[in-house]
Amino acid sequence: MSSPNPVPPISVDKAKPEKLFYFVATGTVYRDGKCLLLQRSGKEIAHRGLWGVVGGKLEHRDMKNAPPTRVNGEVLDWEHMVEDLVRREAKEECGLDVADFRYLDSVVFRRPDGVPVVCVKFACKAGPGEVVIAPEFDAYAWVDGAEVDQYDCILGIPEEVRQTIGIFQGNSRT
Repeated sequence: MSSPNPVPPISVDKAKPEKLFYFVATGTVYRDGKCLLLQRSGKEIAHRGLWGVVGGKLEHRDMKNAPPTRVNGEVLDWEHMVEDLVRREAKEECGLDVADFRYLDSVVFRRPDGVPVVCVKFACKAGPGEVVIAPEFDAYAWVDGAEVDQYDCILGIPEEVRQTIGIFQGNSRT
């Protein structure tokens, strides 16, 4: 006898198409007064060849592969899933563990292929270890608030680097 699945399957059947977005979270990774930049591959859909930070899309499988953390009436909640997304992406993209998340900002944009995206940005601290970049990146660099201006970055990244350094060095304006 099989037990019933306690988590109903995810469905977008009743979702309004005009309200569907990709959800992306990014992490500006900080260590020892510098932040990690990753150069995106020329094969990427958005921001080809530009320097950015770790991040990725929240996927349905993220909910399927983890039990809900609480039941909120008839609603199932997955608490801290966005932070877990940044943790996973940091590990996959640069080989580092990250923690100590601080909200930076958000942006909504449309990719060149027309897909709308909601992006939530965090500052986070890197644990020990060496950077090992994933194949979707061509290079990496640790930069301070002045050095970041020498890189061809995604719009807003230099400011996020300076803001992250300010947060973790205790002189943040957030």
